[in-house]
Formats: sequence, structure tokens, C-alpha cells
Amino acid sequence: MIRTGEEYRESIKDGREVYIEGDKVKDVATHPAFKPIIDVRSKIYDMQHSASTKDVMTYKADNSEECAIALKLPRSQQDWWNKKNATEVMMNEIGGVVTRVGDETAGEMWSLYDAQTALNEVNPEFADNIKNHIDNIVINDPFHVTANTDPKGDRSKPPQAQDPDMLLHVVRETDRGIVVRGAKFETAAAYANQAFTKPTIANWTADTKFSDYAVGFICDLGSAGIKIICRDGFAGKNPLDYPIATKFDEVEALVVFNDVEIPWENVLFYRNTKAAMFIRSTLHRYSAFAYIQRNLKVAELLIGASILNVQQTGTDNQPAVQERLAKLACYREGIDAHLISSIAMAEESPGGLTMPNQSLLYAGRVFACSQLYEMVNIARELGGGQVCLTPSFDTFNHKEIKPWLDKFYSLNDQWSAEDRRKLLAYSRDLCNSDYAGHRLTFQEFAQSPRFAHLASVYHHFDFDGPIDLVRQAAGLSESLQSNKLKKTNIAGGHGAFLGTTADNLKRKI
Repeated sequence: MIRTGEEYRESIKDGREVYIEGDKVKDVATHPAFKPIIDVRSKIYDMQHSASTKDVMTYKADNSEECAIALKLPRSQQDWWNKKNATEVMMNEIGGVVTRVGDETAGEMWSLYDAQTALNEVNPEFADNIKNHIDNIVINDPFHVTANTDPKGDRSKPPQAQDPDMLLHVVRETDRGIVVRGAKFETAAAYANQAFTKPTIANWTADTKFSDYAVGFICDLGSAGIKIICRDGFAGKNPLDYPIATKFDEVEALVVFNDVEIPWENVLFYRNTKAAMFIRSTLHRYSAFAYIQRNLKVAELLIGASILNVQQTGTDNQPAVQERLAKLACYREGIDAHLISSIAMAEESPGGLTMPNQSLLYAGRVFACSQLYEMVNIARELGGGQVCLTPSFDTFNHKEIKPWLDKFYSLNDQWSAEDRRKLLAYSRDLCNSDYAGHRLTFQEFAQSPRFAHLASVYHHFDFDGPIDLVRQAAGLSESLQSNKLKKTNIAGGHGAFLGTTADNLKRKI
């Protein structure tokens, strides 16, 4: 059943091996680098029980069990409206943006649900494992994340032609399961319960049928043999100077699998490269929606900080300033338009679920991510130079300096020096701090590189309509009608399961 925040905290006190800033962590739930974001995740769990948010955050399953809306298998448009609303309420309640809370990674399990036909060709037990784990996520409400990127190695070589442990792979089988070795980069691994560990991105050819690197499984992050080696955190700074970094830093880690045994019931696919390639190609079918909605909230934060910054200096009536604010507003509305339209034009997935319209969703991701850095620069411009020049909270309160700072930072009866300092500190942490730069770079990791974004659009946009329009308008030969654009299927030969956008549009909900 749905957890409380305290139950979540207790669940990660499992003796896991975590390292950060040169230290081995004794208790991840209380360590200063992790406690702020663990508190946020705990609050989200508690929101599922709170009288003011419970109805938005939960639903009653067929067995009358209360479950999280975010984790529900999407079977209708209404499910997606409910998910969008629940995420909006959650982000507003915690007062910021958290990428990894589970709703974005549950979607990758739904992609596996759609892949059951393909996986049945390999081993029918794998499809059963997928269904069981989806049920487990819904019923038991674990903090579920995903393991995506390997240490890069030499991508010009196949995995077997370099250090074999550079990419995660199976080293042997036992009666109980498989034993894996290698590493993955993961966000929130140090304080999550489990991870869907995805297949390696490898240079498999079309005739490669089997590979020990083509493996996907559910991993208990407290398992023996796992070492979680984290990057340094941002939470150690003064929260009065860095109000975002000290609350919302989601610590990434290199998760080392040193001969970790994965029980057979947790193996989702194994030694079939076509299945692995198919699953990699459809991973963002659902989860892209959650990631893009995070960009929507970031846009709102940029707008709010920018408007308050120009209002405090009295420049909000200048046409040049209004033009920049309008660009921020168009960015926000453009993201929301893609999200709304992807639900309104929802499609039936190969597994019978309801998925956001893929062409609109992936185009929205390109729009949101490709313009983000420009929107941050607009917010920096509207914030003014003092965003990067303002002293710290301790300096503002130094007995010899405070009168001077109060004098030069107070604008009028409405804007005191302290309120102005708070806004400038928030704007700095939103746009200019080490954490802000990290978050901007993180977009390339969390949502995949830009070229992959455009590739997704290419493979899901219905080019046939424009081709027919021009063919008819130009009076071209009828023989060209059947000579439609041929696209290489990124699923590695599983086109029957993916379907084309044109076919899916005919089945739209």
C-alpha cells in the first residue's frame, strides 16, 4: 500500500555501501548531503496521506487498495490528465523541481509492458516478470529509479574488444539467477529502493543475436556487491544563500556492480540484442511526458523570478523588458501546449495502454530542451548584474556592514533589503550557481542528447501527409503515391511492435 515518509526513510537503512566526498556514509537518511532531498521525497510520500492532497495524489485500485496516481498504468486520457495534475500539485507543494521521484521512471516499465510480445519470443517468463514488477511498483510503492548510462569506454569498439567490465554484462548464471559485473551512472541511487537497470548502448549489428551485455533487470540497491560512489553534493552550502541547491540537489552516482547476483524473477530480458535494441528505442515513450513537465515548472520559476526582479527595479513597463518576459511566457505556453495536445491526441500503445501522441510529445521535448539555455539567459538579463554581485547572508548581517547594505539594497517601502537579498540569492541559485550550471548540463543526461531528441521526432512524425499534399498540389505522377518516405526503424527489426505514427493516429483515443 502507499507508504508514509517515515516508512520510506526506514526502507533505505539497509546497510547499503555509499561513498561521497571521500567518506563512507553510515546512514544515508541522516547524512547532510542526502537528508534535504530525502526529506523532499518523504514529503511527497506523506502528501499521499494528507487530507489536502490525498485525492489528487492517489486512486483506488480494483482491489480497493489506495495507490499512487503517478504509478498507475495509463489506460485512458483521464489517467494522463490525473497524472499531470498530481505532478503539478506535488511540485507546487514542495516548492521546486525534482526530476527523480518515481513517476518518470515508472513510465519506462510501461514501455517494457508494451514489449511483452517481443520478449515472449525470447522467454515467456520474462514477460511475466515484467507484469509482476509493474504490479509490485503499484502495490508496494517503492522509490523506483533507473540505471541508464555506462562508463563510456571506447565506443568505436564492441564491448568484448576492450575491458569487459567497462560495460555492464552477465559473467555467469546460477540456479538462483544471473551474476553481473560493470557499472552504471544513476540519479538518486544512494537513496532509492530499486532501479530498472537498462541494457548497454552497444554497437550491435543486425545479425548479432546474443550478447551477455544485452540484459535488463530490477536491482535492489541494497544488494551485496553494489558500491554507490557519488559526486560531491551541493547541499552543504548556506540555505539562506543557496535556497534551491541545498534543498533539491539530486545526487548522481557511479553504481558499481561487483559480481552482484540478480534473482531470475528480477530479470526482465537477457541475451537477446533485438529485444534490448527495441526496449532502448521505446524507453521514453511515456517517461518523456514527466521530464517535459519538469521543464514546464522550470519555465514558471524563470518567469516568476524575472518578473519580481524587474518589478523591484521599476523596469516592468519598458517595452524591451516586456518583450523578454513575453518570450519566457511563450516558452512556458509552448511546453504546456505540447503536453496538453499529446494527451488530447493520445494513441493506443502496442500493449493496449494509452500513450501520449508520440510525434507531439517528442517535438515538445525538442522545444523544451533546445530553448532552455536561451530562457535561462533571458532570466539572467532581466535579473540584472546584482544577481552575481550580491554579498552573502552573513555579510548582510555583519554588525559593521549591515547599515550600509540595508541602505543600498532597500528600494522602497515594499522592497526591503532583506527581501531583495532573498530574491537575488534565489535568482542566482536558479540561473548562475554551480548547481544551476549542473542542472543545465543534466538535461543532456536525463533526457538523452539533442541528436536523439530529433531522431525520435523523425521516427514518429507522419511525413506521408505532407508528401501527399505536395504530390497532389504539384500534380506529380500517381506512381509516386506508393513511393513514401522510407525510415530506418530504430527498434532493430521490431517494426511490427512499434507501428508507424500514421497507423497509431488511426487508433488514437
